[in-house]
Amino acid sequence: MNSVDSLQYFIPELIVVGTALVTIIYDLLPDSKDNNSIAYIALGGIALTLIAIFATGAPTESLFDGMIRIDGFSIYFKVIALVATAVTIVFSIQSRELDPNTKGEYYSILIAVNLGMFMMASSTNLLMAYLSLETVSISSYILAGFLTHNQRSSEASFKYIIYGAVASGTMLFGLSLMFGLTGTASISEIGAKLAGLIEDPDSRLAVMVAVVFVLTGLGYKIAAVPFHMWSPDVYEGAPIPVTAFLSVASKAAGFALFIRIFYLGFGQIANLSTTNWTLLLSIISALTMTFGNLAALPQENVKRLLAYSSIAHSGYLLMGAVLLNDTGIKAILFYLTIYLFMNLGAFFVVILVANQVGSEMISGYRNLVSRAPLLAISMAIFLFSLVGLPPLAGFAGKWILFTAALQKHLYWLVVVAALNSAVSLYYYVRIVKAMFFETAEDQTPLTFSFGNRLLLLAFVIPTVLLFILWEPSYEVISAVIKDFTPADVGKLAATVSQQP
Repeated sequence: MNSVDSLQYFIPELIVVGTALVTIIYDLLPDSKDNNSIAYIALGGIALTLIAIFATGAPTESLFDGMIRIDGFSIYFKVIALVATAVTIVFSIQSRELDPNTKGEYYSILIAVNLGMFMMASSTNLLMAYLSLETVSISSYILAGFLTHNQRSSEASFKYIIYGAVASGTMLFGLSLMFGLTGTASISEIGAKLAGLIEDPDSRLAVMVAVVFVLTGLGYKIAAVPFHMWSPDVYEGAPIPVTAFLSVASKAAGFALFIRIFYLGFGQIANLSTTNWTLLLSIISALTMTFGNLAALPQENVKRLLAYSSIAHSGYLLMGAVLLNDTGIKAILFYLTIYLFMNLGAFFVVILVANQVGSEMISGYRNLVSRAPLLAISMAIFLFSLVGLPPLAGFAGKWILFTAALQKHLYWLVVVAALNSAVSLYYYVRIVKAMFFETAEDQTPLTFSFGNRLLLLAFVIPTVLLFILWEPSYEVISAVIKDFTPADVGKLAATVSQQP
């Protein structure tokens, strides 16, 4: 579809751009910083974008001459990104870390990140994939260092930039190799042509180097080992709302692009190549979950603990990516949906406790059950769901991931994941122990507004209900990705395989 005809399906992205511009312009007006009106404008823009997404529907069209693709898969990730952004804005209203004088720029950048994440979920062209990734990355660098008065935040942003620049350059080199080898920037056409090139001994090494270099850039975005080095320091140094945002929305967008490139671009070489790509991704998955859980064990800062926990969950999600098939994609989408609620819920508790107690340490959670019963019980639900204990949604998510891996006969990976889940129980229970069984010096009850309690329940209820209603949710996801694979991919692969 040409550029003019594509605009009718590009309305959500245009609303995102418009909202970011309105937000920054409104911030220039007098007295705009005296209340949360900027935040409400940003929320209104997100609501309009959601309406536009559902009004447009899922036409399954390739837009702008094949640069991006609108389908159920991209729409699903757009909704996750918008929900996570809306929640982050609400968190930011509650947070006492952010400077009121810079909130206009903050909300504008937070909204603008969505444009990059939308493109990451929709990209079917190497150039668009790289530009969208850089849009998200550069905006994230700024958000991570937004506490300019805080040395820890500035350090986090600096490390994020350094690691990001290296990963970005490496990925760009890999994308350049792909374009040089195949003569096209279309991901689906690249997938078909690589299937033939991987069988040629003269081209095999170049293909493998290109795949590994691209994996480096995508692995950095989803914080997979050994590309995770930025994650703990950035998560700890960034404002808590930004940490929550990066752990969910940015990770989801990273997996969306990972699936686009590896499923459509590299999926066809997995079964043809003498190199066992499944084994390589399985090892990365196992190392990621193991490192994340072991590194979280000694942590005393809850935000840093959740950062390492986020690395571990990237490892669990990679179990679905290992399969390179529809079953794995459905498992990833389902787990990301659950992860959205339980992880954002845990970070919301961290914000509320930090505001009241002034501490992010586990010691600040002592005797929380007496001082704020709803907060303590909710946090326990989120943490046990992150472990994957029944009857909570985290169990359903891991069950589907484990089942998908077993269908591929990856028994050793499932055993590693199960052992890691047992390890994670230890450090999550440390927080639960502090909340329910340890005595605090300050016994003053913590008070929260009705709105905060309502928002807390908005995270708790899905964390419980998605365990009970996991089958309907899984069926919705199955319908979403029904048309994920373009029909011409199979034809291209067949054509290439018949070439001498």
